[in-house]
Amino acid sequence: MTEYNVSVHIAQFNADELTEYLPQMARKYDLPVELVEMQWRVLPVKIHAQGLYESFLCEAGEDMAERDPEDAHVLALARSLNLPIWTNDRDLTGKSITCYPTARLLRILEEQSGA
Repeated sequence: MTEYNVSVHIAQFNADELTEYLPQMARKYDLPVELVEMQWRVLPVKIHAQGLYESFLCEAGEDMAERDPEDAHVLALARSLNLPIWTNDRDLTGKSITCYPTARLLRILEEQSGA
């Protein structure tokens, strides 16, 4: 949980993908790779194995086939946990799951904190 009482979840598939591209992203923003990798390791994120959402993966794959098939893991996990998705990726909108772009999520969290 975070200070906003929000739990963040990620599929192992996507966590592996993120870990693979972290060095490239760090270099793009001129950040020390080791620091970015350390920050990723200490984030309060719950990583879920594919077994948790396996029964949702086939349908999610079909739903994402025309857009970004790798997003099927995100969609399947969200459906299995019945949670919204935090994303600015429009490929995931209209897929029977609520999506919060960053700006909207930040507004909601700000309202909840009473700021």
